[in-house]
Amino acid sequence: MRTSIVFLALAASAVAGRLNAQSGTEQAGRDIRYLADDAREGRGIGTAGLDSAAAYIAAAFQKAGLKPGGAAGFFQPFIVDSSAPATAHNPHVAGAPIKNVIGLLPGSGTLADQTVVIGAHYDHLGLGGMEAMDNPDSTGKVHNGADDNASGTVALMEIARRLAKERASNRRTFVFVAFSGEEMGLLGSTYYVKHPVRPLPTTYAMLNLDMVGRLGDRKLAVFGTETAREFPALLDSIATRDQMPVSGTGDGYGSSDHESFYTQSIPVLHFFSGMHEDYHRTTDDWQKIDLTGLVRIAGVAADVAEQLATRTAALTYVKVEARRPIAGGGYGAYLGTIPDMTESPGGVRLSGVRAGSPAEEAGLKGGDILIQLGDHVIKNLYDMTDALNAYKPGETVALVFLRDGQRVETKTTLRKRGG
Repeated sequence: MRTSIVFLALAASAVAGRLNAQSGTEQAGRDIRYLADDAREGRGIGTAGLDSAAAYIAAAFQKAGLKPGGAAGFFQPFIVDSSAPATAHNPHVAGAPIKNVIGLLPGSGTLADQTVVIGAHYDHLGLGGMEAMDNPDSTGKVHNGADDNASGTVALMEIARRLAKERASNRRTFVFVAFSGEEMGLLGSTYYVKHPVRPLPTTYAMLNLDMVGRLGDRKLAVFGTETAREFPALLDSIATRDQMPVSGTGDGYGSSDHESFYTQSIPVLHFFSGMHEDYHRTTDDWQKIDLTGLVRIAGVAADVAEQLATRTAALTYVKVEARRPIAGGGYGAYLGTIPDMTESPGGVRLSGVRAGSPAEEAGLKGGDILIQLGDHVIKNLYDMTDALNAYKPGETVALVFLRDGQRVETKTTLRKRGG
């Protein structure tokens, strides 16, 4: 009799799991079709389509049971600074109002004052432009960005629905953030770390979902596993339990929103299903999304988030030494700064510097404003690029920067850019 009861319980559990997966896939399909529809205008900065996408995400957060976390309900509005480097090629977006979408899932017990941030950017390229990979004829055509990053946004909403159903007596608060302005230089996540909804030092970890819609038969890539000593074992355990092949590696740098948190000494993980030929092209449409794979990734990320939210021990943050840029990664000498792309305040403000880089050896750090490199005055990111192009690896140059309004002078030896 007991064997029969156990068998029936297991069978019922399996059926429930299949039904939940089917329900999640159907909802993901509705979400991706909405966000990556032509009517969203490629979710470009300044478009009505980006605003309607924000409203859709906010409604999903509310329906899942999240609390508003922004300065204006679920929205955290801000303005694209006219001095932001990206506005040089997109002058029409200077001064444009945009917004992050933020939902809170309050924690409980002694861990409630700490937070786990889960994020994904929901903006894309709009009608193409400098960042598009198509031929010039594609300019003016809608770039729907189904994988980049409607897929991550859909996964974010799915994770919110799943975690809102969980109950734990001692759990950190979840902060769900759909970032805007990522394609213009991590504008939304940079704004968030400067204006967090909970004090930034209480952030235990940050999970980022960017391009998770093309899993197919590939392994799930998770970057940032080196940013906390505990991450590899935790990820391996969950991947084994969820039967998801995972390749975990990497530091916390990269051209996505997790970098904004890593430069603030927060451990990060970036979930990614892989690059493909439709990246930043008009052909990145919702019909090519692997919905089953997307929902599986959301499930793994939700399980990782739940483990991080309930473990009582601290994470051991690791500042990973900078890897040399890969061949083809640019021209000129290498300094190792991470620019703040939100503004150019009479120089290049830094979000941080790469560990072990010439910039770190020179004593530069996040918040500094670089105003001179060698003989070159630096007023913006383009001046800095020109300056680095003018010097060779191995040359020692003077650096002048502002820290808390005070002028500081130092020197460093530049390195080789490339393999």
